[in-house]
Amino acid sequence: MAPAQYKKPPQLPPKFTATKESLLADTKRLIDRSRGVQDAVVKSGEATFAKALLPIAHDDNKMAIESHIIGFYNAVSTSKELRDASSEAEQLLDDFGIESSMREDVFQLVDKVLKAKENLDPESQRLLEKDHKSFIRNGLNVPAGEKRDRFKAIKQRLSTIGIQFSKNLNEENGGLWFTPDELHGVPEDVLSGLKKGEGENEGKIWLTFKYPDLFPTLKYATNAETRKKVFVENENKCNQNVELFREAILLRDEAARILGYENHAQFRIEDKMAKTPKTVDDFLSDLRTRLAPGGKKEIDALMELKKNDVKQQNLTGELAEKYYLWDHRYYDRLMLERDFQLDHQVIAEYFPLQTTIQGMLKIFEELFGLVFVEIVGEERAALADGGKAEDIVWHPEVQVFSVWDDEGEGAGFVGYLYLDLFPRDGKYGHAANFNLQPGYIDENGKRRYPATALVCNFSKPTPKKPSLLKHDEVVTLFHELGHGIHDLVSRTTYSRFHGTNTVRDFVEAPSQMLENWCWTPSQLRSLSHHYSHLSPEYEKAYLESSGADKKPSDERIPNSLISKLINTKHVNDALFNLRQLHFGTFDMAVHEPSSHEDIEKLDITQLYNSLRQDISQLDGPEALNGDKKGDWHWGNGQATFGHLIGGYDAG
Repeated sequence: MAPAQYKKPPQLPPKFTATKESLLADTKRLIDRSRGVQDAVVKSGEATFAKALLPIAHDDNKMAIESHIIGFYNAVSTSKELRDASSEAEQLLDDFGIESSMREDVFQLVDKVLKAKENLDPESQRLLEKDHKSFIRNGLNVPAGEKRDRFKAIKQRLSTIGIQFSKNLNEENGGLWFTPDELHGVPEDVLSGLKKGEGENEGKIWLTFKYPDLFPTLKYATNAETRKKVFVENENKCNQNVELFREAILLRDEAARILGYENHAQFRIEDKMAKTPKTVDDFLSDLRTRLAPGGKKEIDALMELKKNDVKQQNLTGELAEKYYLWDHRYYDRLMLERDFQLDHQVIAEYFPLQTTIQGMLKIFEELFGLVFVEIVGEERAALADGGKAEDIVWHPEVQVFSVWDDEGEGAGFVGYLYLDLFPRDGKYGHAANFNLQPGYIDENGKRRYPATALVCNFSKPTPKKPSLLKHDEVVTLFHELGHGIHDLVSRTTYSRFHGTNTVRDFVEAPSQMLENWCWTPSQLRSLSHHYSHLSPEYEKAYLESSGADKKPSDERIPNSLISKLINTKHVNDALFNLRQLHFGTFDMAVHEPSSHEDIEKLDITQLYNSLRQDISQLDGPEALNGDKKGDWHWGNGQATFGHLIGGYDAG
């Protein structure tokens, strides 16, 4: 039960009861209302902040309260019909956003307000400047006519591509059938959760490309052919995105040139800290020069490990000869176990998902003076405002918390936090934080509180084990929770600047700083709780699976294990960072061609895979013998690179 002072939030949570029809009807209603507000502003013709910008800002606030959730269904709903309707609604909202951002009549008023130099508070001044710049970056400095019309058409098509690209990723449901022998080495708690084959697949198990299946297989499968097959098929899991990616790159370049930029990277980077593509390119080049020798040294050490391993396995032929992309997770793990006596499976036993979340929330309570109160049972029904308890979540597995300032901070309400932690069909496939409703100050001076959701894909609990987090998953959870806390504690007048709606350079900074807690011995120990201490059932299962005669005497992770973990923080770090460097270098390469003709001729798949080999120094199928040796078209990693379509382009 929640303490009395934290029991009744002053604002009800949103409801997730939309239908296909209501999503589209609500979207059209929002658009009609917003268009009406813009028309009224133009009709009044008053070029002051209060008359020209404030009504639109207040309408933006109200729209965000509904529109973010309308688009969210596409990432989390179990109903394909609802996901499709959400995508359709998102397209309508994007089209309206483009129309609004290119209204010359509104721009003329905003331009006059900027030139009038009113004495505004800092946030209002920022809103005015950002709006003014946004109109210019959306083509209103291009003379009306054919060029501007083309620019608008490009914006609309890019929106459609972005929505479809993400939808393809979310709805990806591929996988491979394997025999148990082919998956030798993969942990039993992964295998036990896989679908069993029937008919022609009798005796096989179905391995998906979802993270809880994919990563343990690449890390633990002793069969090199299995690892290769999984790796290559995963790189081809969304090939319908290949053409969408190419079209997006071409259209971005064309749009940038219409606006007078040399390329899309120049357009994107001018209002970031780096200012110019050259600054970014020089930075990436310098990093590569510094990291490359370390990468080579790490590969040499890993290759020695592989030589010993393949000798023991009696493996000969091509797959034994070089250090391949599908080898890296496997031999990186073996090195940690051999040289550092670190077993990530053992570490994970100390980080059951639910106790780890409770520990993280406790850290945030101490850091920020917050209180998290989980809303369950009757309390959910009470907040459903006459509806059913399940109306305030989108799936039965979702947890919801009311968040408050603690008594020292005034015990005021902060907002709502949702956790959606396990994979399912049609769901967003990575880990991310979604703002559901921003906070702001309404036209009556009253505060509106935010709602924010963490959407992740951790392994599900089994009858014998809770969901157990590997250390890198603990880091991921802390990172995404950092975005959620940023979203919750934000205090802005306008929804436009709420939470992670900061300058793009700063979006990741709070979360990346907070990740450091995951490498602090005292915090790691306080977060930990061996799962055998959670219940007699788990204790029995632990004793059976481990062969131990008793559970660990201390439920907290031993200091000796923490030391081993921290000692491995920088093991094979050069290779990790070279992988990140590949992403950044590829991003810049496709966004700064010297001419539009160059990008039209560019073989994007070849660029992606050859750059990867060149930078990371790890070989792929292009290095294998046979007819296709030297062929870079074995996979299309760019088709799964959601960041480059979802807002991090040239970023």
